Amino acid sequence: MLTDELKLTIYKNVTDALAEDVGSGDLTAALVDDDAIVGATIIARQPLMLAGHHWADEVFHQLDESIQVDWYIEDGQHAEPDDVVCKLVGPAQGLLTGERTALNFLQTLSATATTTAAYVAAIDGTGARVLDTRKTLPGLRLAQKYAVRCGGGENHRAGLFDAILIKENHIRSAGSIREAMQRAQQQGAEVLIEIEVESQQELREALDAGAARILLDNFSIADLRESVRINGEYGYVGAELEASGNITLDSIRDVAETGVDFISTGALTKNIRAIDLSMLLRID
Repeated sequence: MLTDELKLTIYKNVTDALAEDVGSGDLTAALVDDDAIVGATIIARQPLMLAGHHWADEVFHQLDESIQVDWYIEDGQHAEPDDVVCKLVGPAQGLLTGERTALNFLQTLSATATTTAAYVAAIDGTGARVLDTRKTLPGLRLAQKYAVRCGGGENHRAGLFDAILIKENHIRSAGSIREAMQRAQQQGAEVLIEIEVESQQELREALDAGAARILLDNFSIADLRESVRINGEYGYVGAELEASGNITLDSIRDVAETGVDFISTGALTKNIRAIDLSMLLRID
C-alpha cells in the first residue's frame, strides 16, 4: 500500500525525470506514426529483486494514459535472467519516449532492493536487522528507502526532521554526552533519540544518560561483543544497539553474530550498480 506521501513523491520524481529527458519534445519518437499501436516487454538480463514498478507506471501514465502495463514480477519479488518483468501495450510514441526514464527508475531502485536482499540474506537467523542510512541519491531519498523495504531491509530516519541522531560533532558542541542527551530529551518531540559512541567509555556514559538506542561507530568485532555484554549489565534499562561503519557483505554476518540489534550501512543505497533491464518492442 502506497502512502499519500509516497504517491506524491512518485509523481514529482517522474515529472522531474521526464522534464529532464523529454524537454520540449521527443524528436526521435516523432519519426514514428502517431497512430501506431505496439506491444513491448521489459526483460531482466540478470538476477534481481524488483523495485520501482510504481515509478515506471507513472512514467507511461504521464506520457499517455492509454498505455497499459501488465506486471509479471511485482516489487519485492525475484527475477532471473530472461524473465519477462512486464508487458506493455499502447501508442508507439509514448512507449519509446518513456523507455529510458522508466528503465532508469527500475534499474536504480532494483539495484537498491537487490543489494539489500543480499545483506538481509547474509544475516538470516541472527536476529539482527538491516537498516539504511541518509546516504541516498539526491531527490530519490524516499524512492530508495522504498526499495530497501522491497529488499527486506528496514528504514532508519527519513531525514533530519523525523528522528534525533546525536553524533560526534553534536556532542562536542553540547559539551558532553549527558548534556547532548538532556537537550534532546528536553525537546519533547516524540521521535527516536539515538546517540553515536566511539568507545566503551562513551557507551557507558550514553547508557547512564538514559539512551534508548546507541550507535556503535566503527567498533571491532571484539568491541561489539563487549558492548553487547556491557549493555546487558543494565538489564531492562539497556539500549538497543546499532552497529555501523565499514559494513560489507563479507563482514556483516560476523557483526550480526555479536548480538547487536541493528546494522546500518550506506552500501544499500550508494554502493549500487544499476540492474540490467531492457525493453523490446513487439511489431506484429
